[in-house]
Amino acid sequence: MTRTYKVTYRTYFNERLKEVSFHGKRTHPLYIQVTFDRKTIFFKSYYFELFSKPKYMLLAAGKKKGPSIEDIISKENELIEFVIERTLDVFSLDQFKKTYLFYCQDLCDITEDGFRDFLLTFFSDKGMPAVATMFWDGSMGKILFDIIQDLKLALKPDLYDELIENSFHYAPPYIPLYGFMIEQKRWPLLNLTVKEWTDLKTKMTFERYIERKYPNQDTKSLVERIDTWLKSFKV
Repeated sequence: MTRTYKVTYRTYFNERLKEVSFHGKRTHPLYIQVTFDRKTIFFKSYYFELFSKPKYMLLAAGKKKGPSIEDIISKENELIEFVIERTLDVFSLDQFKKTYLFYCQDLCDITEDGFRDFLLTFFSDKGMPAVATMFWDGSMGKILFDIIQDLKLALKPDLYDELIENSFHYAPPYIPLYGFMIEQKRWPLLNLTVKEWTDLKTKMTFERYIERKYPNQDTKSLVERIDTWLKSFKV
């Protein structure tokens, strides 16, 4: 006789831990509980950690606007159900968590630090080490893409064009991914997950974006590089 096990889950505030600040509001950290075959695992919500970062809070007209806990719980539940469905045939709690930790990742977030490293090297090589350090220190907690957009006004056109062109060859694909993402999403849930990227429709829309925005780039090659690069993030 074959036994069928049911997978259950819940997102909850872990009241055993101290309250933390979520954009100025005190709350217990958001956690996830998954149960299967009378065994249970508990772990932190990726999206709670991600959207707690200062860059997701916007100050406009004297008011702060950022992601809500309800939005985060909704994203978590959607992802968890996707992962359960994807792993159901060979389900185990260990496999569930590994799959979750891969598909939850925000491509823009995990490429940002590498792009910041590229900026440091680029401006240092141009004989501007102080400027390089300024970008490194000053961009922490900010949306790096917005800073790059402002550089288009601050730098000589040739230097800016060289910066963008070099980034396609020597930096993680932060600029094309973030630029694509902000055309698809609305503030404040500005992220592009691995889960979304693996959808063929997303890649096709991304290719059209690159063809329009960066016509000199090899679109197919860029998508292949992103896919290859992502393999290094598999848990």
